[in-house]
Amino acid sequence: MSRRTTVLTTGTVLLLLFGVLGALLPVPYIAQVPGPTYNTLGDINGTPIISVTGREPNDTSGNLNLTTVGIPQRSLTLVGAVQGWFDDEVTVVPREQVYPSGKSVEETQAENRQAFLTSEQAARGAALGELGFPDEVVVQDLSDDSPSKGQLQAGDAVVAVNGVATPDQAALTAALAAIPAGSTVPVSYTRLGVPGVATVTTGKAAEGTGSALGVLVLQTPYAPFDVDIQVDDVGGPSAGLMLTLGIIDMVGDTDLTEGAVVAGTGTIDADGKVGPIGGIPLKMVAARDIDAELFLVPADNCAEALENAQPGLPMAKVATLDDALTALADLRDGKTPPSC
Repeated sequence: MSRRTTVLTTGTVLLLLFGVLGALLPVPYIAQVPGPTYNTLGDINGTPIISVTGREPNDTSGNLNLTTVGIPQRSLTLVGAVQGWFDDEVTVVPREQVYPSGKSVEETQAENRQAFLTSEQAARGAALGELGFPDEVVVQDLSDDSPSKGQLQAGDAVVAVNGVATPDQAALTAALAAIPAGSTVPVSYTRLGVPGVATVTTGKAAEGTGSALGVLVLQTPYAPFDVDIQVDDVGGPSAGLMLTLGIIDMVGDTDLTEGAVVAGTGTIDADGKVGPIGGIPLKMVAARDIDAELFLVPADNCAEALENAQPGLPMAKVATLDDALTALADLRDGKTPPSC
């Protein structure tokens, strides 16, 4: 065998070997891709994303789509990572960035799911506050051994305990501190706008003297109807803004889109501040793919959004809920919303 043939044969074998190793060798990276978008005014497999109990929801038109990032597989091979690096619609990131060491995948997913549930709570509060509903002390959940089981339920606004008004959490704490544990007391509440009185034999306060109702409460805007959010396959807090807009559209006085397809992303707090999120380039691709007429971008993500602008996808810069509502008003009026 000639030297040239030997070199070519050896090179071919090495290339095949590297190719096989590259296809099998895992690397500490994962690929992220544009995930599905969900119209907060619509449903997922027949289940409404936002449902309203206690009043008739508005007839809505158009779309207010939350956007997501997908992870098609939990690990990458060397070949897969290289392919992802050369694909404009794939982002390759260190696995540690998505699944921190010291935590299982299931633990990370559970944390992300809890962050989403917290964002639901913030979205309700921000939406109802924007619509002018007053703050009340609202039951969020009951403990497993709650003495209030069968009497109070999540969504109730606690108005008074043993005849003492409880307009805020501090007043509720003070009222319970003055009641010996084991006392049977009336608890006045409002449920879906209807007043009622529960009779509760109190438990012992976790700290100090006094009583406990066995409920988790939050001081938050309260409306005489219930808003429920169901999005089972989404984690993290980045849907907050779009959920807030969906609630406002369904129970407010204005058709926010007038038939337009709007997508967006961003966290939200109870005061209506919009916060930055991850994965903005991929979420913009997802918005482009549904022919969105406007994409709402958190102000702190604007620089990254401009670097990854998508043809035919107008962007609106939003730092607050009011900014988002103004951008939608501009869209309805045929104006160009303030962009990044």
